[in-house]
Amino acid sequence: MAADDGDVFAHEEKRNLELGGHVGFDSLPDQLVSKSVAQGFCFNILCVGETGIGKSTLMNTLFNTTFENEEASHYQREVQLRPQTYDLQESNVNLKLTIVHTVGFGDQINKAESHKPILEYIDSQFERYLEEELKIKRSLFNCHDTRIHICLYFIAPTGHSLKSLDLVTMKKLDSKVNIIPVIAKADTVSKSELDKLKIKIMSELVSNGVQIYQFPTEDEAVAEINTSMNTHLPFAVVGSLEEVKVGNKMVKARLYPWGSVQVENENHCDFVKLREMLLRVNMEDLREQTHARHYELYRRCKLEEMGFKDTDPDSQSFSLQDTYEAKRKEFLVDLQHKEEEMRQMFVSKVKETEAELKEKEKELHERFEQLKRMHQEEKKNLEEKRRELEEEMNAFNRRKVAAETLMGQALQGCSQTPFKKDKDKKNFFSLPSACSLTSGRNMN
Repeated sequence: MAADDGDVFAHEEKRNLELGGHVGFDSLPDQLVSKSVAQGFCFNILCVGETGIGKSTLMNTLFNTTFENEEASHYQREVQLRPQTYDLQESNVNLKLTIVHTVGFGDQINKAESHKPILEYIDSQFERYLEEELKIKRSLFNCHDTRIHICLYFIAPTGHSLKSLDLVTMKKLDSKVNIIPVIAKADTVSKSELDKLKIKIMSELVSNGVQIYQFPTEDEAVAEINTSMNTHLPFAVVGSLEEVKVGNKMVKARLYPWGSVQVENENHCDFVKLREMLLRVNMEDLREQTHARHYELYRRCKLEEMGFKDTDPDSQSFSLQDTYEAKRKEFLVDLQHKEEEMRQMFVSKVKETEAELKEKEKELHERFEQLKRMHQEEKKNLEEKRRELEEEMNAFNRRKVAAETLMGQALQGCSQTPFKKDKDKKNFFSLPSACSLTSGRNMN
């Protein structure tokens, strides 16, 4: 019955009434403007490009100030995202600006994973906003919105075409963020080569199905200028904060021996076009596209993963409590399965560890027995060598005793022999006749 009543009210024609006088709700736009100005705005820019291509210089030129930025090297092992937030004020409008630099992008030998840190950062900002949105006590107006509103993709002015890294990265990012491609350091390419490069880049983006941000043409106030600017994509830009005197005035330019390139001269580069489209005309549309398109896509996919879904006109309405209970039961069942798998894995690991320990114990026991046998053999060899040494010592002692005995006898014999010879000699010289007789015989 309630559904039928809702259908009746839905199909009831609206009546237009005329007011008898001034009421005052025509001041709602003014109230909205006053509230928005008092609350301030936020705008988040992601700068994707190779190291040294001019991202920081362009940001400084774009906002006419010098942002603090640490110079990056070409030796990063992986891509790192470095966000920096600044509070800016122009007239009475406050802007919380966040610039995210991709440090080390394109510096690795293997560039296949270069886009993953960027995707993870964008998703993490969506996840942060979704968590705040799903809180019971939420404060979205006071929450700092860090979702990326625009990605400025810096293309190297090679003069040929896009690199495979550029195509892959932009293809991965086009469903996550608004992309505006820009040709950096456009003063290094001639005018004719620049026009050919723009045509080549747009042709490759279309042929590879890369969807870049198109300036909206629905609003009649900006339809003409946005339609014209869509034909100038990608913008060829030059950045510089250096003041150079041209004629009678000082302008931002890059000075060369052959002349100067004026940053804000539309005949020299597209910097003014980029600034007009990005900041002065379409900043609010970029914020709306981020919330209504990219964030809603992420939010829908995330809620569908959590088990929530919208009701079709022909299907019955669902209860949030029933959905929660069903999801809770599904989660508990899944948790039990995982717990059982972990228990079985633990048991198998314990068994494997026990088997390994037993095998190690067996090896240690065998090693111990082997060492024991080796010890016994060495002990036996040492005993044999000790016995041999003792026998040699005994034999040596016996020979020593015999030698000492013989030496004593020899010494005793030697002491008696000289005494006998002296006595015989004395007796011989005491017989003169014998001596003379002997001498006479010798003469004969």
